[in-house]
Amino acid sequence: MGKHVVVGSGQVGSHVAAKLIEQGHEVTVVTRSGSGPEGAVKVAADVADRARMVEVTKGADVLYNCVNPKYHRWLTDWPPMAESFLAAAESSGAVYVILGNLYPYGPVQGPMTEDLPLASDNPKAMVRAKMWRDALALHEAGRIRTTEVRGSDYFGPGATDQAYLGDRFLVPLRAGRTIQLPYPLDVPHSWTYLPDVADALIVAGRDERAWGRPWHVPTSDPLSFREVGDRMAAILGRPAPKLARLPWPLVQVGGLFSPMIGELRHVRYQFTAPYVLDSSAFQRTFGIAPTPIEAALKATLEA
Repeated sequence: MGKHVVVGSGQVGSHVAAKLIEQGHEVTVVTRSGSGPEGAVKVAADVADRARMVEVTKGADVLYNCVNPKYHRWLTDWPPMAESFLAAAESSGAVYVILGNLYPYGPVQGPMTEDLPLASDNPKAMVRAKMWRDALALHEAGRIRTTEVRGSDYFGPGATDQAYLGDRFLVPLRAGRTIQLPYPLDVPHSWTYLPDVADALIVAGRDERAWGRPWHVPTSDPLSFREVGDRMAAILGRPAPKLARLPWPLVQVGGLFSPMIGELRHVRYQFTAPYVLDSSAFQRTFGIAPTPIEAALKATLEA
């Protein structure tokens, strides 16, 4: 069994570390606070500290970048951390697995595939695009081995309270109250299940067929907010929930007082038109399908 270093212990990193521990691997979890699941070696470190990251990753077989700075801090936080990850990957020889996202594609027509250009002109998305291009350049130069795994909006056990299908959705659903959302209610949208994200990252780290290109996490067919609510209510044996769309001007006012709400304007396009992730390449190559949606929604409600 190999040594795996998981950096970040949030909604994805915690799943990755737990699964690796269950599989019998030696797992080191790196966070600023030194937190992590039972069975892991827990290390407190600043990811931007290159020397510290090089030290922590000595002897590692796989290095997972599961860090996620606050969205409004991407421009300042990501560049030094990205450089630190690359230095650690090159020094240790570990396969560098990046948890990516779909923002660098920008608005697209039709389902998103991995061969789409990273064409977004949003500065924050451009930071993420540069991270992948820099890693890929070192891979192509033979200095590291890397891959990036991208999913759509996350849901499932361990999802943060900022997730669209997290507490902001589940709490009123369970209480029979109206679910208030900042976006249209009936637009198809891809939702990626957190345990499937972790599985995809682990597969990408150990299978050399994954290296040198990006992949999309196995993801079920898209569902609108209303369809998700209806299916969850049916699982709970309740009537379809009430959903209401918040007026966009009201959301904009909220953004004056909350940096996170203010950032919603940058991703609004993802919810005003169909936002569909095509994960067929990963499914076909590695023989892994997404968790059936009913099972995933049930586990989400039970978490």
